[in-house]
Amino acid sequence: MKRIFILVLLLLPAAGRADCVVLLHGLARTETSFVIMEQVLEARGYDVVRPGYPSTDLPIAELARRTIPAAVAECGARRVHFIAHSMGGILIRYWFSRQKPDRLGRVVMLGPPNQGSELVDELGDYEVFGLLNGPAGMQLGTGADGVPRNLPPVDFQLGVIAGNTSLNPVFSTLIEGPDDGKVSVRSTRVQGMDDHIVLPVTHTFMMNNPQVIAEAVYFIEHGRFNPDISWADAVLDTIDSFCVMGGCDDAPLQETPP
Repeated sequence: MKRIFILVLLLLPAAGRADCVVLLHGLARTETSFVIMEQVLEARGYDVVRPGYPSTDLPIAELARRTIPAAVAECGARRVHFIAHSMGGILIRYWFSRQKPDRLGRVVMLGPPNQGSELVDELGDYEVFGLLNGPAGMQLGTGADGVPRNLPPVDFQLGVIAGNTSLNPVFSTLIEGPDDGKVSVRSTRVQGMDDHIVLPVTHTFMMNNPQVIAEAVYFIEHGRFNPDISWADAVLDTIDSFCVMGGCDDAPLQETPP
């Protein structure tokens, strides 16, 4: 299907960008969760690296060591940006506290548990939780033993997108304040970040939301978010842009809810 759910505001002409963007998925997800984001970025002229990694098999340190240097190497000598979902952001913070790419650009994190996850605190003692989320998931608690609380403030250009819509009311009862069903808005914040925005999206599917994609692209290109981007703008402008590229036929658009 040519006219797939790629709904994002394309803000500038896609004129031969040489930068590379690494897309890093979250816990218990795969690289396929970023397919739509990849297509949008490629349409903007970016080279994209979309690595998979065994998120539920190894601790955070080992996942970061295996994944991030190889992805950066695949970008070659180009300036490299990152867009990461959930635990992917923690892998970035862990690795960047030790070593950064020579030509590091900007980083966008989607729903990152930067202060840890209350769900790990509440459910981590259950055996099934550990089986499903693996050693890395068990390291995401909010306490002193959790990896997030032991990482330093960020010292790179970072924008954070948080969600405040939940599809899991049971989980939300375990989280204080607004949340996306898995991570509280408060927990997404981290000292040293350049910008932070809260959107009406859920944790699991936020990387496919047109407004999230639009804001992520905007931050990569401008170093800040644009709160004036609306969902309707993201949808309509992207349809027009992709039709110009020849990706549309005469059939009506089949929208897929985020």
